[in-house]
Amino acid sequence: MTAPARLVVGITGASGAAYGVRLLERARDLGVETHLVVTPSGVLNVHHECGLDRRQLEALASHAHAPGEIGACIASGSFDTAAMVVAPCTMKTLAAIAHGFGDNLLTRAADVTLKERRRLILMVRETPFNLAHLRNMTAVTEMGGIVFPPLPAFYHRPQTIAELIDETVERVLQLSGVAEARPTSWGGLKAKVTAAG
Repeated sequence: MTAPARLVVGITGASGAAYGVRLLERARDLGVETHLVVTPSGVLNVHHECGLDRRQLEALASHAHAPGEIGACIASGSFDTAAMVVAPCTMKTLAAIAHGFGDNLLTRAADVTLKERRRLILMVRETPFNLAHLRNMTAVTEMGGIVFPPLPAFYHRPQTIAELIDETVERVLQLSGVAEARPTSWGGLKAKVTAAG
C-alpha cells in the first residue's frame, strides 16, 4: 500500500485567499496529506476575504506550521513531498523565492522544493505586472518552478465564482501530481452545421 501524496501549501497576503482555502478542502477530500504555512498577512487576508480565523484555516490542513518554525519537517529535502503550491503568492514572496531568500519557513520550503527538483507552483496575484515581477517569474521558471496566475477558464461555462475557483484548483492539483484531480478537459470546438438558405 502506497502512502498518500504529501502537498505543501503556502498562503500569503495577496488577494485570492479562496484559492488556498479551496485547495486545502479539496486535497483533504482526496486524501492528500497537506502541510500548511501561512504568513501573517495571509492570515489577515483569509479572515478578510473568507471569514476564517487562523484556527479554522489550520483545521483544514493535515499539519500546520508557523512561518518562523524553521526546524519544521518541510524545511528539509529529506522530507519527501510531491509538490508545493503557494496560493495565492504575493510579489514579495515571488521575489524571495526567485532570489533564494529563505527568510521564513514558507520561502525555505519553496527553496527546498526547487533544490530537490520537485514541483513548485506559484499562484501569483498582481496586475498589471511590472518588469521586476516579470523578471522574477522568469527566474523561478528557469529554476524549474511553475508560475500559475489563477486566470479563470470559461470554456466549461461556469455559472458561479465557486465553479471558477474549483476549476482552477483542480488544474493545480493535477499539476501537483494528484492523480484523482479532475479538471474539465477541453474537447475541442464542434463545427455548427447550418442549413443553406
